[in-house]
Amino acid sequence: MGHRSNLIIGLTGGMGCGKSTAAAQFAEHGFIRLDADQVVRDELLTDPEVIAALHAKFGPSVLTSEGKVDRSKLAQIVFTERTRLRWLEEVIHPRLRARWQALFAASHGQKFIVEVPLLFEQRMENWFDFTVCLTSDGPTQIRRLELRGIPPTLARQRLTQQLPLDQKCELADFVILNDGSLEFLREQINLLALRFLQHQPASPAPI
Repeated sequence: MGHRSNLIIGLTGGMGCGKSTAAAQFAEHGFIRLDADQVVRDELLTDPEVIAALHAKFGPSVLTSEGKVDRSKLAQIVFTERTRLRWLEEVIHPRLRARWQALFAASHGQKFIVEVPLLFEQRMENWFDFTVCLTSDGPTQIRRLELRGIPPTLARQRLTQQLPLDQKCELADFVILNDGSLEFLREQINLLALRFLQHQPASPAPI
């Protein structure tokens, strides 16, 4: 997907598995951190075309009185109906990919760690040089989501919209277990980051 001298790693896993923490640790090794959810939240859901599409599909209740997307309301709508979620993804993902393609095309010799919660659900594995899946046990996921203010019932509902973690792990090039301490997570990422850096292609020589 990117310039041949870039190294692009896709990072996925279930909700509450610690993707953001892991991405921050990869950043300590010099990886540029990109977060799909942040791009969707800050760029795509503020795009007038996307706002218009959401209004046409779901009606005015999905917008605030200021005409902005009510993300809480949108989540309630799409996570209770799989076909609505798929429709939203079809609106969002082509725009997301276009933004990343432009960024990678303008970069040379960089290394990226890209957080994508629905990487395998959206068959994005070919976007990346390698894929990494974080995994945790179910109770740990629910507990972490509760700490983020997501009620257990809603957390379980959202988790059912994702591929089971064991399937994600089978599809990934590498798996990181995040049930233990922060130091245990760091040790795994240190080893994996070094392995990735060994595979990073050299920047093209100047002509």
